[in-house]
Amino acid sequence: MNIATRATQKLRALKNHQSTQRAAKRTLRGPTQLELAVGSRIGLMNSALWDAATSGHSVFLQRGYLAMLEGALPKNLSPRYALVVARADDGSLSPVAAVHLQIASLTPTQLRPLPDEEPGKLRKAWAQWLDGTAAQRVLTCGNFLTYGQHGVAVAPGADPALAWHAVAEVIYRLRHAEKITGSAQFAIIKDLHGDAVAPARALEHLSYRWVETEPNMVLTLDPAWRSHADYLASLASKYRSTVKNSILKPIEEAGCTTELLSDVAPHAHRLHALYKSVQANADFRPFELPGHYFPTLAAWGAQSNNRCRVTVLRQGDAILGFLVSLRDGDTAVAYHIGFDREAAATLPIYLRLLHVGVADGIALGAKRISFGRTALEPKAALGAQPEPFGVLVRHRQPLLNKLIKPLLTGIEHDEAPVRSPFKKVAA
Repeated sequence: MNIATRATQKLRALKNHQSTQRAAKRTLRGPTQLELAVGSRIGLMNSALWDAATSGHSVFLQRGYLAMLEGALPKNLSPRYALVVARADDGSLSPVAAVHLQIASLTPTQLRPLPDEEPGKLRKAWAQWLDGTAAQRVLTCGNFLTYGQHGVAVAPGADPALAWHAVAEVIYRLRHAEKITGSAQFAIIKDLHGDAVAPARALEHLSYRWVETEPNMVLTLDPAWRSHADYLASLASKYRSTVKNSILKPIEEAGCTTELLSDVAPHAHRLHALYKSVQANADFRPFELPGHYFPTLAAWGAQSNNRCRVTVLRQGDAILGFLVSLRDGDTAVAYHIGFDREAAATLPIYLRLLHVGVADGIALGAKRISFGRTALEPKAALGAQPEPFGVLVRHRQPLLNKLIKPLLTGIEHDEAPVRSPFKKVAA
């Protein structure tokens, strides 16, 4: 094959690719021809169709959890729901997707600063966007209170590509409908991972930008582990000695013990204060949980087959820290954490609470523990492995679209370390 022939083939392939891209854009920019139901309360959605769409999906998309959350949401978050259905020739309806969204009102004090190296033109646009005291409204497909793909449930048997096309239509319609109460300047589809990434990234044809975030740290549990002691026994001697001498021993010598709270309500004020102590140190604080959130969550967990555990670290009568673990299918989620920062200056409270997460995950009968995206090094030392996460974001102004990555991640995010703390097993 001569050079001219190869060049012709490459040119033809490029033209075919561009033609395919244009066709994909035209398809996504048009309506799906599906039917949409949108509401501000989960009780307004058709329960049978919602349950059918979310069957087999995360508990964070189930009606019980969403109804509980509505009664304990932060003041600056407002829920929205969408049910996408297909109508057959005989008039019957079948679910395509269930969508959970939140509108967040964010102020400049909640957002990360823009890195100094950004070009002047972008910095000027950023300053104009944050000018004044008015909150900026963000339409989020997902749940600000969780980490994971908890915004979209593709119904069993439905075409994922069609479902995500419908998600884009839902976001478009909602953003325009919300103008009556205040425009949402940009949309976020948060915490995409696994099988959801490929069909969701088709929305890049609609100028959504893919932004990789810190990974979720996931610990796979050995079925043979029946307790935290079994987990410790599986560690290589170096790691086991570090845990015992640097974490467990100082905590025990300080007279601290862990305790599973059976009644959270009497301790709600203290748990909220410990939660705020941790939140105050965060770079990005999109919300603040209300004081009644933890008792509400614990009560729902007790009514939902005890899928929620609230474990505290005590020193006498004083609670120095807590961890909320929640079972989501085969996964235990280390959901919320709080601790006394003054006490943590001399005691390894945070590290001890991570081991509470291990014990809770085993007690909940999980196969894996999702530890979230922060403090990557200590979670890697537990044996947790990184699971790539990303978000899709789109601002209605093209120039500000370029600022999305700095907004969400500040400077470049940390790479997760990989550790192998467990004993070597002979092949």
